[in-house]
Amino acid sequence: MSNPKIIMNNLDDVIKSLELKTLRVCVIGIGRIGLPTALSFAKSGLNTIGVDINKKLIDNINSGKFPLKDEPGYGEIFDSVLENKKFSATTKIEDAVPTSDLILLSLPTPMDENNVPDYSALRSVASQLSNLLSPNSLVIVESTIEPGFIEDEMVSIISSSEKLEVGKNFFIGVCPENANPGEILHDFTNLPRLVGGINKDITDIIKKIYNFVFSVELVEMPNCKTANAVKLTTNVFRDINIAFVSELSLMFEKIGIDTNKVLEAAKKKYNFQVHYPGAGVGGPCLPINSYQLLNTAKRLGSNLSIIESGRKVNEKMPQHVIELTLNAFNQCNLSIENSSILILGISYKPNVKDIQLTPAEEIINKLKNLGAKIHIYDPYFKEMDVFGFKAEKNIDAMISEMDAAIIVTGHDEFKNIDITTFSKMKNSILIDTRGIIDPLLAKNNELIFRGLGRG
Repeated sequence: MSNPKIIMNNLDDVIKSLELKTLRVCVIGIGRIGLPTALSFAKSGLNTIGVDINKKLIDNINSGKFPLKDEPGYGEIFDSVLENKKFSATTKIEDAVPTSDLILLSLPTPMDENNVPDYSALRSVASQLSNLLSPNSLVIVESTIEPGFIEDEMVSIISSSEKLEVGKNFFIGVCPENANPGEILHDFTNLPRLVGGINKDITDIIKKIYNFVFSVELVEMPNCKTANAVKLTTNVFRDINIAFVSELSLMFEKIGIDTNKVLEAAKKKYNFQVHYPGAGVGGPCLPINSYQLLNTAKRLGSNLSIIESGRKVNEKMPQHVIELTLNAFNQCNLSIENSSILILGISYKPNVKDIQLTPAEEIINKLKNLGAKIHIYDPYFKEMDVFGFKAEKNIDAMISEMDAAIIVTGHDEFKNIDITTFSKMKNSILIDTRGIIDPLLAKNNELIFRGLGRG
C-alpha cells in the first residue's frame, strides 16, 4: 500500500514524516548541484528520485556510474544510496512529481546572447507542475534567480491550470544553493543556507526539512525575494571585487608593481577581503548573477553602474591576456601566426571539470583568429574533444614543440610543474594569468615571461 499524502503546510505532519522517513522527495535538475542535493536527501534516509532531460546522464546514474568525479565524498554516498535503493533517476517528470511530497528545483539559469537571464527551464517545469503537482505538495526552488521571480512568475505559472492555489493546496519557497564546485560536500555540511517561504509557516517547514538533511545554520528571510536578493548580493560582491583588483593589476603592470605582493600585504588588514585578478570570470554563477541584477534594474528603471562597470572589466581580461602574449612574441621578434601555443587549463576555475563561460574559450578563439596553432592541456579533460581540439594527454610529450604556454586556470597540478619544463619550449614564452609562477624564477630560467598584474 502506498504512503498517504503528507500535508506539506502542516508542521507536525512534516516532522512525523521525517522521523518515519516517509517524506518522498523529487529533485528536478540533477547536474552539478542538483545531484549532490538529491544524494544528500537520499543519504538522510528519504526516498529520493532525480529528474533530468539528459538521458545519457540518467542512464549512467541508474547503471551505477557517478558523473561528478571532481566532487570529493559524493562517490561513496552515490554508491551507498543506490545500494540501499534510496535514490533513482528518470527522464519522466510525469512519473516522479505526482508521487512526491517535496519537489526541489535545481535548474540552470543561463544567459542568452544578449546577456539576459534565461529562465526557460524554470518556466517550462513550472508549467508542467501546474498539471502534475499533487495537492498539498511543497515546491522549493534552489536555483539562483532574480528577486521577485517566485512571487511574480513561478506562482502564477504553477497556478495556471486553476487546479492549484498557492497557500491553499500548494506551497512554495526558496533555499538558494550555496556551494562551491569541487567543494560541495564540505559546503553543504558547513555553510549557512538562506530560507524564505510564501509565509512564516512554510519557512518554518523548509527549515525543519533542511536541518534534517544538512544540519547547518538556516538563516530565515522574510520572504522568497529577500532570500534571492541575499544570494545575488554575495556573488555579485565577488564579481565586482575581482574586477576591482583586475583593473588595479592592469595599472600596476605599467608601473612595475607586483599585484600579488600588494594583495598579500593588504589581506593582513582585518577588514580586507582578498580577491585575485585573472584571465576573466566564468562559471554558471558570477557573470550571470551580475546580469540578473542588471536585468532587474533595467526592468525597474534603476541604475547599477558599479556592477555594469565591473562586468566590463572582467569581460575585457581575455583580451589583455592576448596583449600580454603579443608583447612577449614581439620581444622575441616572432610572429604569432603559425606559432604553436599551449593553453594550460580550460576549466573556469581551479580543480573542477567545468567549462561553463570559461574565459579560456575566448582566449583560444582570439588566438585562432591571429593564426596561432592551439594545443590544450587540462588534467580534467585529457584526450577529450573540447572547443574543436583534442586535449593533450600530458605536457612532457609535446612541450618541446611549443613556442609558448599560457596558464589560464590555476589547477593545483600547474603549481607543481618544474619551471625547467617551460625551458624546453622552442621559444620559451610563458604567460601566467593566475599568479602561479615566480617572476624571478622565470627570469633566472631565461624564460620570456609575462605575468598578469605582476609588474
